[in-house]
Amino acid sequence: MATETKAEKEITVEEKLFALYDLQKVVSKIDEIKILRGELPLEVQDLEDEIIGLNTRLGHFDTEIADLLANINSKKIEIEEAKTKIERYEEQQKSVRNNREFDNLSKEVEYQTLEIELCEKRIREFSAARESKIAEQQITKDKLTERKLDLDQKKAELNEIVAETKQEEEKLREQSKQIESLIEPRLLTAFKRIRKNARNGLAVVYVQRDACGGCFNKIPAQRQLDIRLRKKIIVCEYCGRILVDQELAGVAPASAE
Repeated sequence: MATETKAEKEITVEEKLFALYDLQKVVSKIDEIKILRGELPLEVQDLEDEIIGLNTRLGHFDTEIADLLANINSKKIEIEEAKTKIERYEEQQKSVRNNREFDNLSKEVEYQTLEIELCEKRIREFSAARESKIAEQQITKDKLTERKLDLDQKKAELNEIVAETKQEEEKLREQSKQIESLIEPRLLTAFKRIRKNARNGLAVVYVQRDACGGCFNKIPAQRQLDIRLRKKIIVCEYCGRILVDQELAGVAPASAE
């Protein structure tokens, strides 16, 4: 542990800045690969979620259609029972002893007739609802088929891009790990925090046209001199990004400043 501490102390601020900028370049290339994949990973996830939802809906349709059919059959049984009662009451009317008994039986026949009409009405309603559910179910099945085809296509596109970039991404990630091992943990944590909060993922930027390369706010001349001297790590007072000079970034000679 003492040897590691000594090694860390031997790393100059300038070397830390070089390491940070190298790390930024590598992770920015990884970001470019992710951008190349675009919205495909999210689109694949959305399609998978939608397919799960459609399958769930189809399951509900099966239950609802089965329930409506059970209701229809139940009403048909009630109709048959009512018809049986009517036949019995009409048969009893043939052997009544007085008008009151005949009238009572007539009322029972009338009641059962109304029950049949009500059951037939309910059957029509249940049948219409069932047909509607079957039609909705078919629409959902067609939609599910389309979504599955879309998913297969999106997955194929994503897999193709991943296959093309996998080797490069793995190489870049290995490079980033190697560079990270050169940077002290506290500084690396700061780098990752700044990068996470930056809209474009840039935690380290170089000074260009006397301004921060991240937020483009002007940087005082003395502060620019300090940045070029590379004696301490300087961050932009506006956006918090780590600042390096153009020569370190390899974009212009020191004389161009």
